[in-house]
Amino acid sequence: MSTQHTYRVIVRGAFEGLSEESRARLLAEVDDHGMAAMRFTTEGSLAYDRTLKHFSYRLVVLSDAAEGEEMAAAIAEDRAETALAGLGHGHGELRSTVTDMDTMKINYKR
Repeated sequence: MSTQHTYRVIVRGAFEGLSEESRARLLAEVDDHGMAAMRFTTEGSLAYDRTLKHFSYRLVVLSDAAEGEEMAAAIAEDRAETALAGLGHGHGELRSTVTDMDTMKINYKR
């Protein structure tokens, strides 16, 4: 069995083809999805602003270390796409930034 690592993934993209209903729902909930609401969770945390142009989705992904950061990014992008589709929000191309929390070096101040 391979070792599991914990990855923090930020999936970024742009909203595209939003319906009037989708746009109205996003604007009604914008205060719940600002900078203060950003969290890394298994379910994902959606963040955007009133311009409804760009968004980010923060996720925690557990994946085999042997499969690396590319697999963690693919899993996170799939989760983000599924969540956005479930909410009825269209989007363009996604890109991800992955941090392996198990190999991250922490510098403690003495």
